[in-house]
Amino acid sequence: MNKKNTLGLVLGTGFCLLASAALAAVQHKTGGGGDKGNGLGGTDEVILAAQVVLLLFVGRGLGEIMQRFGQPAVIGNLLAGLILGPSLFGWVWPEAHALIFPGDPKIKSLITGISDMGVMMLLLLTGMETDLKLVRKVGVPAIAVTAAGVAVPFACGFAAAWFLPESILPTQGTRLVAALFLGTALSISSIKIVAMVVREMNFMRRDLGQIIVASAIMEDTTGWIIVSITLGIAGAGGFAIGGLARTVIGTAAFLALSYTVGRKLVFWLIRWVNDNFVSEYAVVTAILIVMLLMALITQAIGVNTVLGAFVAGVLVGESPILSQQIQDQLRGFITAFMMPVFFGLSGLSADLTVLKDPTLAMLTIGLVAIASIGKFAGAFGGGMMSGLSMPESTAIGCGMNARGSTEVIVASIGLTLGVLTQNLYTMIVTMAVVTTMAMPPMLRWALRRLPMSSEEKLRLEKEDLDAKGFVSRFERLLVSADESASGKLATRLAGFIAGQRGMPVTVVQLEKTKPASGQAEEKTEAALKEVATESAKEGHRAAKEEQGEDKPERVEVSARVETRQSDALKKEGKKGYDMLFLGLEKMHDKDGGFSAAVDRAVRHFEGSLALVVAGDGDVLGSADFNILVPVNGTEASRNGAEVAFALSSSRKSRITALHVGERSASNGAKRGGQTDKAIGRRNERAVLKDTVTLAQRYGYDRIKTSVHVDMVPEEAILQEARSVGANLIVIGASRRVGDHLFLGQTVACTLKNWKGAIVLVVS
Repeated sequence: MNKKNTLGLVLGTGFCLLASAALAAVQHKTGGGGDKGNGLGGTDEVILAAQVVLLLFVGRGLGEIMQRFGQPAVIGNLLAGLILGPSLFGWVWPEAHALIFPGDPKIKSLITGISDMGVMMLLLLTGMETDLKLVRKVGVPAIAVTAAGVAVPFACGFAAAWFLPESILPTQGTRLVAALFLGTALSISSIKIVAMVVREMNFMRRDLGQIIVASAIMEDTTGWIIVSITLGIAGAGGFAIGGLARTVIGTAAFLALSYTVGRKLVFWLIRWVNDNFVSEYAVVTAILIVMLLMALITQAIGVNTVLGAFVAGVLVGESPILSQQIQDQLRGFITAFMMPVFFGLSGLSADLTVLKDPTLAMLTIGLVAIASIGKFAGAFGGGMMSGLSMPESTAIGCGMNARGSTEVIVASIGLTLGVLTQNLYTMIVTMAVVTTMAMPPMLRWALRRLPMSSEEKLRLEKEDLDAKGFVSRFERLLVSADESASGKLATRLAGFIAGQRGMPVTVVQLEKTKPASGQAEEKTEAALKEVATESAKEGHRAAKEEQGEDKPERVEVSARVETRQSDALKKEGKKGYDMLFLGLEKMHDKDGGFSAAVDRAVRHFEGSLALVVAGDGDVLGSADFNILVPVNGTEASRNGAEVAFALSSSRKSRITALHVGERSASNGAKRGGQTDKAIGRRNERAVLKDTVTLAQRYGYDRIKTSVHVDMVPEEAILQEARSVGANLIVIGASRRVGDHLFLGQTVACTLKNWKGAIVLVVS
């Protein structure tokens, strides 16, 4: 028996056991004459627990099976609801179904409350995964695909609704609202499912893959605005110019304020909570509060909470200090709990047994056909209008046809508001399931037919280097410095790198005594921020001019003065910084060992370090650097080289990569049929080739390389530095085990004998 069959057998057996256990628990509670829901442990709570257990177990189990067959997990969650609902469980064992899933409004409100919160959290997650930079990057094709891909199926769905029989509409006079809901349900693609298939096919970074995902993002955003307007009309009880105007104006004002003032407030709040709270998951709590507040605002202006939750997710996702760890914490809870419950309940509300009626079955087939043809035609036409080839437009048409989660949410809202009947809701859910399951094989077929251009291949190679990179993984920098030359240089270098990547940077200036007045302290902090900000602007210009990377021009810089170095850095080190730039008046002793102040500063910092020594040279006044970076093939030396390339403009700076070869064996012994000398040359070529490739990624087309053989490494470094007139040496090193910071004898000897500037990159 293969793994899939085994999993299915386990799932089926588990479902039977869980259903029996849930049924026994409910029967015991209802038959025992106990509390009927007035307190903890009452019948209502037992039924709720039984419902949640079944939805989680069956939903997650079927989701696992679906993923193994190349389908999205959300389909498994929906199928779980269909199995547990009147479509199967209620049909096979109606008594048990009625006991576990009763029609009592009081009991239904409990699970519905969880589901409603699940909708908002799902939209929060969708917003967080919305990459607006990607939308801006692909530009015209995504806009064209979105416009045609929404307009054509919306028109098809809206028109089809006017031909539906009155029997499947709620009441007389609501056909307009039902038509709007149906048009919306047919027009929006599910960004989660589209992104999943594109990522699985390794097309996420391909040009067409980015257009597909960006189009799905824009469709999602457009769709939720349409949903909000539709809900405003539904809430007004029909079409009215005044009500529609208020809804449109309110939505426009909300979006405008959210993406201007709201963005700054959300950024500030997340940073403030992250920097000042010591309790666990404080940022997650802040994000949930933002989501709920924005949901309440949209509800107050007459549109649904879903728009507020979605926009909150977009703003949170763009926060410059939202670490991957925080995103994973939210995503884990939503995926593990909220998704199976919400989509399971959505499937539970559908009754596929109604499709035994030939009329409803034919209407459902027609709805699936209209949805698929309309969506494909719109997306295909948009691709062709934007200048894409026919195979590319075909792939876009196939990819945009997944409805999935978005349509289910829209339909669930419509059912709750009473603008959709149970039969029409079932038809929409069926359409969502069918189109979603059809999309992955169709998109895989279309993408396999697309060759890769030479320009695209070069771009992907550069991105592969970024994925393996050191600096490219940075999200936030910390600077700890005093008023010495080393401190100023550390602040300048950190600001420059932050400006290239649009990262926030925090500067902690260390003083022996607190400034005499608050005004003096503010003046010092302002001076620190100015140094970092000016360097950040310089870094931004370098990235934009030389690499074409349009990063955010404004870098968030915060600064403050501290007197107790160890306590300050211990506290800051817990806030998620990727690298600490340290510059103090006394960085090392005469023998090359690090000073006690450096030991105290780095003791509690778990991230990477950049130890900056200004030396005796006037490197602070230099407009550019002449950098020497030793490389030996280790990860630490490669990290040092990457920092060196990121430190200054390629048009102004000069960089020399130095490789110190190993000493040849005195007896000329052979290893594997080759002499030590041949092995050494091969190693030198490999190391220098990797360094040159890395330099080109940062825009350095010409980099000088040098090889020294049969020399002590520190002597080779000093000799080469003097030979090329270097004013800055950048060395990548690893910590050695011990009570004190020690980076090896080569670093110690270089610190002892070099009088110029040095940056030690410790990873």
